[in-house]
Amino acid sequence: MMSIPTTGPIIRVEGLVKVYDTGEVPLRALDGVTMQVTRGEFVAIMGHSGSGKSSLMNVLGALDRPTEGHYWLDGEDVGEMDLDELADLRNRRIGFIFQSFNLLPRLNAMQNVMLPMIYRVENRADAEMRESESIAALESVGLGKRMYHRPNQLSGGQQQRVAIARALINKPSLLLADEPTGNLDSKSSEDIMGILQRLNRQGVAIVMVTHEPDIAAHAERIIHMKDGRIISDVQNANQQHAESITNVQLEATV
Repeated sequence: MMSIPTTGPIIRVEGLVKVYDTGEVPLRALDGVTMQVTRGEFVAIMGHSGSGKSSLMNVLGALDRPTEGHYWLDGEDVGEMDLDELADLRNRRIGFIFQSFNLLPRLNAMQNVMLPMIYRVENRADAEMRESESIAALESVGLGKRMYHRPNQLSGGQQQRVAIARALINKPSLLLADEPTGNLDSKSSEDIMGILQRLNRQGVAIVMVTHEPDIAAHAERIIHMKDGRIISDVQNANQQHAESITNVQLEATV
């Protein structure tokens, strides 16, 4: 396995095309997308339903292969990887945050957070290390006092913070967030954006899909898509910063 570079873009895609066979008329979900994301950058992707933003995220997350084009992550050509290499890439290098949280209901918060460590192929941690690192990840998002709670005992905002802790447990260089505040109220949304901004300031690159302009405003760069193409890509001069939130404040949030 090649070493991970520390310079150059973390994401580079050129001429991405994704065509889905829907029957009589093929659906061209991506139509020649070219872009890059630098290390430590916070990028929001916006667009109406059918614009191609979800298809792009699936390719960036190595969950789907493009019909045409190239994708390099940390300088490695993702298109040259086999299924096992892609699974390892997703587990070690990419953290995923979804709108629906995707927590396993029978597991408590700590057990949900440690799952990626269990599936890690290289340098698999022992049980004691998995537990200690999961506790530290939960404490970092303000859930140190709720580590033994199951998802149905947590609010939506708390469940999303568990999902963020799980996404971070293998120390990825890239976070992909798909509508991370879509199921949350405004207060919980601001809490989550505060956490994401703090992680970004610590050097984690974040690519976030959202349809909410006030959520996209927290990113430093905003990309708009339409009909599978990027129609604008601009720096956000009016970036909003969520208030700094302490662990005590987060733990008090219901």
